Amino acid sequence: MTVETKDFALTRREVMAGAMGTAALAVSLPGLAHTPGRKPNFLFIMADDLGYADLSCYGRREYQTPVLDSLAAQGMMFTDGYANSAVCSATRVGLITGRYQYRTPAGLEEPLQNPDLGLDPAHPTLPSLLKAQGYHTALVGKWHMGLLPNYGPLKSGYDEFWGNRGGGVDYFTHRVGGNKDVWDGDVLVDEVGYYTDMLADRSLEFLDARAVEPDKPWLLSLHFTAPHWPWEADDELGRRESERLAQIPPSGDLDIVHFDGGTMETYAGMVTNMDANIGRVLDRVRVLGMEQDTVVVFTSDNGGERFSFNWPFTGIKTQLLEGGIRVPFIVKWPGLTAPGSTSDTPALSMDFLPTFVAAAGGAPDPAYPPDGMDLQPVLAGIATPQRDLFWRYGSKDQRALRRGQYKYLKINENEFLFDIIADPLERGNLKDRMPERFAAMKQAWEQLNSQMLHDPEARSYGFEPRMLADQFDPMP
Repeated sequence: MTVETKDFALTRREVMAGAMGTAALAVSLPGLAHTPGRKPNFLFIMADDLGYADLSCYGRREYQTPVLDSLAAQGMMFTDGYANSAVCSATRVGLITGRYQYRTPAGLEEPLQNPDLGLDPAHPTLPSLLKAQGYHTALVGKWHMGLLPNYGPLKSGYDEFWGNRGGGVDYFTHRVGGNKDVWDGDVLVDEVGYYTDMLADRSLEFLDARAVEPDKPWLLSLHFTAPHWPWEADDELGRRESERLAQIPPSGDLDIVHFDGGTMETYAGMVTNMDANIGRVLDRVRVLGMEQDTVVVFTSDNGGERFSFNWPFTGIKTQLLEGGIRVPFIVKWPGLTAPGSTSDTPALSMDFLPTFVAAAGGAPDPAYPPDGMDLQPVLAGIATPQRDLFWRYGSKDQRALRRGQYKYLKINENEFLFDIIADPLERGNLKDRMPERFAAMKQAWEQLNSQMLHDPEARSYGFEPRMLADQFDPMP
């Protein structure tokens, strides 16, 4: 593992440089909340379909994201942060359970489309485990892990929920498939506003209410839908596009899929609006005197789509190339992360459950052991053991496993071995040059896969061929 503290600007060479350490160290971490004896609050912010380099601190040049750049300057920026899946709902299952999503039926659909399937309310979750440690928990934004009456945030550990249950909504009408999809708890609501603004507004209300109980720790999961399609910025063009889409006969999610929509200018407007709204939330945390007791995390649920900047990687959402699963990953943890630090330790969405629960003084349910690891030593700059990271995605029979600097990848019948440190674009296939390493990593993938659930009837992205035709072959 390489951890650096430096001036904030990073070159692309610096972002990709560094070797991972392999020595395991037993560590005893001090109390992490600023207030003695107080458990830390957790503000977990997740974007939707935001690409690896879509923040200016990661390399975006067309626009600036000053709020998130500042967050990275105050904490640790991971260069090797990953989503659990190349699509949204599967990653969210991994995040909330702390386990590979393929261990639960809800995680087998990519994304979740079956109205009768969802996250089992009996499964321990990040919010339910934190509730057991005295936390007040809330989800503001996207759920996408099952519909009422059998599934929902309030059934899986959240005390409060305000947001959408499905994969996305129109930013102005808040509709999908002709129906509203914004809920206050289990009650459908009809409010006016640009959806990204509304999620920040609700988060401010949550924080104000928490100030009344200053000694009670909290978890706020703020899951934006931005910059997920439909591509509508908060401007006159976005409102006209929303009106146009509203005239299309409802056909499920397809009325917001937006195959022909968007521009680079619109995308920039969506991302910078989200950045500004995150600034509003962080400002309220500061004004309420909560900043030094609050851990802040920012990441994305998968790689970006057509307007994303994923350099130095190839691939986009729905692909197990690095651009489909490598995501921005920023952690500010007062008392633990050094300001302006970076880490090249691979980290995954499912790592946050064991990390947060351990910091809260709890432990995972032994009947549901996490696959994720406690990131606190990494955040403190301590070397951690190497581990394998595992992915699969049904479309095109995609398989991937990362071990150190190497990655095994399979797409249909084509198999690859890449050195993703030296070759981040995944162009030089080393499987014939390193046959023993290739065989060992393929076998490791098979062994991990044998431990997971399988459902040959699970659906995949129905619109993928139209979205990604002729973009998939990783070889030039």
